[in-house]
Amino acid sequence: MFLTHITIEGERWDQLAWRYYGDAHRYLPIVEANKHVPITGALPAGLTLAIPVLEPVATTEDLPPWMR
Repeated sequence: MFLTHITIEGERWDQLAWRYYGDAHRYLPIVEANKHVPITGALPAGLTLAIPVLEPVATTEDLPPWMR
């Protein structure tokens, strides 16, 4: 499943990962889903990107104390 995102001038891959996943380091699934887009520091305006819907990553901080 994918969400659609239309870029604005200057957006970056890590910003998209932060916006959709809450983690700027999770940009790789977005890059891989958009092989038609060159890897550049900043994206041009008007690109249509597919944003994969990912399962949340659980961390021990998300767990109640008895499950850590």
